[in-house]
Amino acid sequence: MNLNQNGAFRSVPKTGVIYVTSEAAKLGFFRSPQEWCNLGQGMPECGELAAAPPRIQKIEFDVSQNEYSPVQGITELRVAVADYYNRTYRKGRSSLYGPENVAISSGGRTALTRLAASLGNIHLGHFLPDYTAYEELLDIFKLFTPIPIALDPASGFRISPKELEKEILGKGLSALLFSNPCNPSGQLIGQSELPEWISLSRKLDCTLLIDEFYSHYIWNGHRPTVSAAEFIENVEDDNVVFIDGLTKNWRYAGWRIAWTVGPKRVIESLSSAGSFLDGGAPRPLQQAAIQLLEDQNVTLETNAIQAEFRRKKEYLSHAISQLGLDLHCEPDGTFYLFAKLDNLPEGLQDGMSFFRHLLGHKVICVPGEFFDVNPGKRRRAANSRFTHSVRLSFGPTIETLKEGVSRIQNAIATFRTPQSESRKLRVL
Repeated sequence: MNLNQNGAFRSVPKTGVIYVTSEAAKLGFFRSPQEWCNLGQGMPECGELAAAPPRIQKIEFDVSQNEYSPVQGITELRVAVADYYNRTYRKGRSSLYGPENVAISSGGRTALTRLAASLGNIHLGHFLPDYTAYEELLDIFKLFTPIPIALDPASGFRISPKELEKEILGKGLSALLFSNPCNPSGQLIGQSELPEWISLSRKLDCTLLIDEFYSHYIWNGHRPTVSAAEFIENVEDDNVVFIDGLTKNWRYAGWRIAWTVGPKRVIESLSSAGSFLDGGAPRPLQQAAIQLLEDQNVTLETNAIQAEFRRKKEYLSHAISQLGLDLHCEPDGTFYLFAKLDNLPEGLQDGMSFFRHLLGHKVICVPGEFFDVNPGKRRRAANSRFTHSVRLSFGPTIETLKEGVSRIQNAIATFRTPQSESRKLRVL
């Protein structure tokens, strides 16, 4: 008798958002999602916004678009992506991006998987906390060794270029993977520091792999968007690769269209990896995406995001502070708040307990421990620095946020620890 119920297959862990929605599904989330407040979602609201371009309602295509697309993506979209970065960030520069510097993929995780599959036998640095999906991604490919860099909550999860240089040299890092702005903390490596990071990359021959999926959600008073593309000296010589796509910054999450931009030699490797990993993104959606990269569309969409999501950020920040949840730090970007639970009743100070309790009130959040990226579970989960934290999303509509806050308030107000119930029974 085979005691392994999965036979030849291992048990694959779920990422943070997938785990919490799976647990909510057991209580009926997918049967009646309209009854829930999903403050755990990693998706922005994708409907109409005031002053935003009209949403694309349907896509028409001819029979030729039923064919496979090239693994690297159709030329027209790759040209549009390259032109977008050149217009927005590289005006007047002699070194510009071309279609050979762009690879299209079916979503950001596919782009990241291609990146990981293309890495050699190196030390790859990653930060704590960061995007939950990095955990399994950094474990599944065995050629490289993931090396964690723990950021200090007391410093707002920031690291100076001088400290970063020590980490790169001391840990022998050949590459560094990070989200900018960071999911979940919202901290941004912006215009004042990003040039120094790229200079370090050049000096120390350490490739930067930058996840820029939240780069249009910037709240710290700088320009409305940020990209490494602005600070690269030569697009072929600088070892800087960044990814973005329609999912967040254009609010077309369901299209699963993303792109990777970098030196031509890197894009060639990624495309080779894509040929056996995923085969390429859908041709009709790539064709439809081209219009979304036109200047007027980008400007209107970015301005609409800035207005609506800033309003939601300010509302949710104030509301949860009134409930006793303190932010680890004020986010510079993203549509998340990373909050501490220390001031809540004793039984709710643990992120997983808080999450479980909110499920009973049809509210979803993501416990902080999921962002303590731990490939291969080499560190004990019980030692996570983020056990008493939670990530709340202001991706949903403002109406959903308000209802969610009301339910969280009720959940906290009506919470009773087992000890308090025991004392109550003895008194009775």
